[in-house]
Amino acid sequence: MSNLKNCFNARAHKERSQPQWRKKFGILEKHKDYVERAKAFHKKEDIIKKLKEKASFRNPDEFYFKMIKTKMVDGVHRIESDAKQYTQEELALMKTQDIGYLFQKIQSEKKKIERLSSMLHSIDNQLPNKHVYFAEDREEAKEIQLQSSQEKKLPISVQVPDTIKRKTAISYRELEARKKRLNDLEKLHSDMTLQKELQKSGRKRKLREDEIVCPTTGPVYKWRAERKR
Repeated sequence: MSNLKNCFNARAHKERSQPQWRKKFGILEKHKDYVERAKAFHKKEDIIKKLKEKASFRNPDEFYFKMIKTKMVDGVHRIESDAKQYTQEELALMKTQDIGYLFQKIQSEKKKIERLSSMLHSIDNQLPNKHVYFAEDREEAKEIQLQSSQEKKLPISVQVPDTIKRKTAISYRELEARKKRLNDLEKLHSDMTLQKELQKSGRKRKLREDEIVCPTTGPVYKWRAERKR
């Protein structure tokens, strides 16, 4: 009972405040504040120590290409731009090579999709295997016939083993991913082909929506007919 009485009459302890003659230094620092400040100070000390060791062990004869590829701009090292300026003929040649590479990848992807689709089609249409059973007497033969007739009534999805189901599901996911990749490649190929054609000489204009005969997703351009000389 005396312990419970002491709990109710416990005096609330207040934190020690800054002395009057130290009011100019702000709020009095607590121990937890000192611990955080000490950890940050020692962490900076360790970083500086490691950097000094790395600088002391550095080979003065080592060479970096950035020593000659950079220049000082407002006290900051800037990498000089060494991009080569290509001519229009070189750009057209590189674009042609890129288009040829995309066309090659499109054909390869189409062959893989066709091969995978045919394999899945053959698996879906495959009939369950026929088993031959040998019975010793008529009673056992009737029992085997009854069991086999019950198995035939089950759907094909139940008769297929789980491993085949899992591999088939993986193949279907791969087929969908390859179809999406083929669609993206064809779209990129058409865009690059259009950009290449737009770089050719000749007067051209972009058709309005009411002038387009066949529905399309991208812009359509029409070149002015010129007489060959």
